Amino acid sequence: MNEESGLDTGAGGTAGMDARNAMVIVRDAQQRAQRELRVRRPVLFLIWGLVVLVGYGAMWLSVRGQRPYHGPAWETLLLAFLLFLAAAGASANVVDWAASGVGGRSEWRRGIFVLSLAAGFAALEIEKQALWHAGASRPVVALFGQAIPLLAAGLVFVVSSASPARLDWPRLALGLWLLAVAASGAWTGPVANLAVCALAGGGGILLMAAIEPRLRRA
Repeated sequence: MNEESGLDTGAGGTAGMDARNAMVIVRDAQQRAQRELRVRRPVLFLIWGLVVLVGYGAMWLSVRGQRPYHGPAWETLLLAFLLFLAAAGASANVVDWAASGVGGRSEWRRGIFVLSLAAGFAALEIEKQALWHAGASRPVVALFGQAIPLLAAGLVFVVSSASPARLDWPRLALGLWLLAVAASGAWTGPVANLAVCALAGGGGILLMAAIEPRLRRA
């Protein structure tokens, strides 16, 4: 009987050690993924900063001098769409590589972040179509459409900056900046607003790519 108890105790101890070792491995993997993502966050900012700068900049070049306003050339809209797809693919590769082997709550958070961006963009795009259907003028609809990417990204950045561990100040600052650019640029009109979004929006993201590592170390 004692031998059986000893065998049971040994098996239970082994199982307990295996569970603890598994928890340690998962925790180490999560910490490694967080470090990798922090290191590669400037790369993500650089990618999306260039997309915003080039995409909005190309559309602005195509509408300069339009009287009355008709909208960007289709080639520039296609360019912006292709840049967005390329940046989304590159970002997914960077995040997946850094977070390889990490699932659970971290994977859910990444999924929720992406879903929030997509849902916000889709909801605002539907609102833009509703404005057009209700008889809003082309410049008004254009101003709202131009602000959609910055509004969606800004809101998601602000909300996601509050984590259980600590406040993510760089993400909060970037989100507030994008919201400010989207709101203030609308007052310049549909043509100049494209330049504002390109220079202030894209430039702000590129600036964050340069200073975010210093802010994180501060």
